[in-house]
Amino acid sequence: MKFMKLGSKPDSFQADGNNVRYVASELATDVIVVVDDIKFHLHKFPLLSKSACLQKLVATANEANNNEVDISDIPGGPSAFETCAKFCYGMTVTLNAYNVVAARCAAEYLGMHESVEKGNFVYKIDVFISSSILRSWKDSIIVLQTTKSLLPMSEELKVASHCIEAIATKACVDVSKVDWSYTYNRKKLPEENGNDPNWNGVRTRAVPKDWWVEDLCELEIDFYKRCIMTIKTKAILSNEVIGEALKAYAYRRLSGFSKGMIQSGNVGKYRSIVDAVVWLLPAEKGSVSCSFLLKLLKAAIIVDSGDMVKAQLVRRIGQQLEEASVNDILIRAPEGESTMYDVDMVHKIIEEFLMQDKNAETDVPEEHEVVEIRRPGVLSDASKLMVAKLMDGYLTEIAKDHNLHVAKFVDLAKLVSGISRPTHDGLYRAIDMYLMEHQAISKSERKKICKLMDCRKLSVDACMHAVQNERLPLRVVVQVLFFEQVRVAAASGSSTPDLPRGLKDLNNGSRRSSRSAATNPEEDWDAVATAEELKALKGELAALRLSNGVGGSERNGSDKAAITKMKGLLKSKKIFAKLFTSKGGQGENSGSDSSESVGSAVLEETKSTPSRNRRNSVS
Repeated sequence: MKFMKLGSKPDSFQADGNNVRYVASELATDVIVVVDDIKFHLHKFPLLSKSACLQKLVATANEANNNEVDISDIPGGPSAFETCAKFCYGMTVTLNAYNVVAARCAAEYLGMHESVEKGNFVYKIDVFISSSILRSWKDSIIVLQTTKSLLPMSEELKVASHCIEAIATKACVDVSKVDWSYTYNRKKLPEENGNDPNWNGVRTRAVPKDWWVEDLCELEIDFYKRCIMTIKTKAILSNEVIGEALKAYAYRRLSGFSKGMIQSGNVGKYRSIVDAVVWLLPAEKGSVSCSFLLKLLKAAIIVDSGDMVKAQLVRRIGQQLEEASVNDILIRAPEGESTMYDVDMVHKIIEEFLMQDKNAETDVPEEHEVVEIRRPGVLSDASKLMVAKLMDGYLTEIAKDHNLHVAKFVDLAKLVSGISRPTHDGLYRAIDMYLMEHQAISKSERKKICKLMDCRKLSVDACMHAVQNERLPLRVVVQVLFFEQVRVAAASGSSTPDLPRGLKDLNNGSRRSSRSAATNPEEDWDAVATAEELKALKGELAALRLSNGVGGSERNGSDKAAITKMKGLLKSKKIFAKLFTSKGGQGENSGSDSSESVGSAVLEETKSTPSRNRRNSVS
């Protein structure tokens, strides 16, 4: 730390109790200077020779036959005045980064300028600040911090402005020219930790580009904001470095921020920090991570930032959502809400993500507003797929919330239904989790949820799980069986896979009797499958697989056994008449409707091509 000593006489200021200060001298004191509750018993000559302010005040006091003057409004208080008084007496005064601003403001108040006496206090302090303080990285930061308690005079004297400019200039210096000490604990170099056996006191590794980031975290948000703005104005440092600085500040200043929360404290102060960090974010995409943006959004919700701040974060997050993890987007619902998570906020983020393909080529920049440059069709298939998988995981997590309504679950899933996915296993897990946690939902709601899934895109493991899943409607279980048959037949080289013999017999031979007997066959199909039904359907699936790997006689035996179980089961339930009827509805993710349509088409084909049916069916 830089310092400056002035004067040569020994310090002879002494105290008499807590409220009296005086100079030990043979000469009697002839003036009392009052600062707050402290009285300084001093001599007029040394004070008046250097202070224009005291000259006027003492003259006024003399006219009133009074030897006491009050300057309780002096910046810096009694301590700063005592420093100025010692300078007047020629006593030794030591100035450093911690007291120089207070001394400068007090000297300005007292009028200790060159017009009063050459080489006066103001001049000497200004020389010290410009030649030493502002050339020191850490001293500049310390001095800037001290100016806050001395407002507004410190601003009027431009001390704060000079410090901010010095700090910004040094932060933008080429790293090869950085030869001063700085704090860097996040990724500290081995030689700085004292762990490098070859460390000889000379820095051998390159200075990191963000070497200045941690030291600036010591500043309060108002000064920090001004420093970052000045650094950005110079347009030398990359947006990634600016983003790293903002991230470090948020982690340092917002307690609990790393865990996506804000611990109890001054909410107003935290809000100002969040708002400032969001406002300072570089406009370019990727300058900060999506995870950091989501933490900022969670903090903004907690401290109740304005809608503009939240909207800006939602937009930024949506533009790089593919980088996020499920834990990142688990945003807690505001207090008073019945649900665990803020699903509506995630809904807005997904909409913003999908909006990128619909935006115009560029947004028109506006003053004082951060604007992103966007291009049509900017979303790659890989990005879309990553977001679809992200939403599958998110749906699985929020499905555990007993208060989550079916409509919100379905609406969120439908947002990404247009994204083609090679597998629907993740969506199946989310649906199964919701059905497990919400067993009291109606048949129509259960059907609506299951229609989100395309049974054709379930893996073999997912199919095996679904066939044994007592939470799924029987309709969905049979669809899984059918498409597993299609998969197995296609794998065996069959050009046109047919329905299983047992299912065709059930459909063709018993349709009329079942239709007349069933009072509401649609409800039977939407009902949850019983354990007995699942067991028989599982046996049918095993028969389908076995029929592609064994001889004809073995296939016949296995098929007949499965047929017998299925036929008796379906007749007893009076549901087989609805086996592959279609109620319309197309689309990749409308699994129930699309599978029914496929089944109906196959049935029509079996009627029109009896010879092929006989050739491919198991008798």
